[in-house]
Amino acid sequence: MSTPVSSQLSHGRSALRTVQVLGGGSAGSSAHVRSLASGLVARGVRVTVCTPAAAEQTYDFSGAGARHVHVPRRSDPASVAVLRAACVDADLVHAHGLHAGMRAAMALSGLRVPFVVTWHSRSHADGARGHLLRLLERRVAKAASVVLGASSDLVERARRNGARDARLAAVALPQVRRPAVADEELERLRPKARAELGATDRPLLMAVGSLERHRGYDTLLDATRAWRRLDPVPLLVIAGEGPLRAELQGRIENEGLPVRLVGRRDDVGELLAAADLALLPGGGEARSVLAQEALHARVPLVAADMEGVPELVGDAAELVPHGDAEALADAVVRLLQDPERREALKDKGTRQAASWPTEDETVAQVLSIYDELTKPPPVP
Repeated sequence: MSTPVSSQLSHGRSALRTVQVLGGGSAGSSAHVRSLASGLVARGVRVTVCTPAAAEQTYDFSGAGARHVHVPRRSDPASVAVLRAACVDADLVHAHGLHAGMRAAMALSGLRVPFVVTWHSRSHADGARGHLLRLLERRVAKAASVVLGASSDLVERARRNGARDARLAAVALPQVRRPAVADEELERLRPKARAELGATDRPLLMAVGSLERHRGYDTLLDATRAWRRLDPVPLLVIAGEGPLRAELQGRIENEGLPVRLVGRRDDVGELLAAADLALLPGGGEARSVLAQEALHARVPLVAADMEGVPELVGDAAELVPHGDAEALADAVVRLLQDPERREALKDKGTRQAASWPTEDETVAQVLSIYDELTKPPPVP
């Protein structure tokens, strides 16, 4: 049996030195690294987090007890050199995401340091950029000692790309957008949140995520046309910011769609808890933060059937074909007209959420892998 990393000091080994590498990072992966850093430090592991300064300002890795090193989200020689300097004395390097994995692989060239990569999502691109991303996937998969996939499809993708060892990762729900108030206070705030959004006497639908093409917002806006025949007309609120902002706002105004774009919000948890339904029309993360938050908050979810979503939510959501606006619209209408089905989904969501890994379980799995990769060879 291997010696747990957390007990290395008592067995004569110095504290394990790890480097966590994060690029721009989604909210989910950034919060995961923050949670992981906190758990590792609490167990006696020395943690350095290499990430752009903006991520440190948002997620406060230093506040979790980690050392922060500013490394730009670039692969130029200067940035790679900074990352290499941070990794040269590490016992193990753990990168999160494809681009962070690529930079870490470059920085570790020629060094005999165990290298773990967690894939939190599948990259989205077509044409020449899509081809480049597939090349990066193969290089990162082959370079890593272990690839951890946040969903089974990502584990299989890593294996197809030549990973020597690919495993399903335990990834706990990040706490970054969970309401910071008690359930009783949240219920009291619900009418206020609905009034602010303009949904006092009408159903409130919530979607959350960066305004990018792969998120499926075109399909979602197409679906809203069918809801205009309902009385009262549901209001769709989309929280997030991104390159499609102007295009989506133009459609909303030109087509008279019952949709509000509210930009980035610090109170997403409270807004979601005030909603009648949560909508996930596209992909991005293997373990969608919105899907997890919705089930935890007992908000019925309608989601596109893609990229790990069925594995994550089980039978606790209404799944519709990806890109099918008519199916999405019909599912929303059915749920709004069926309070018993909504209650059933809330109960199923509570049970499904209870099956997800905790932060302690996530840290424990990572520690066991670190121990496996860093333990000294057996004495002959």
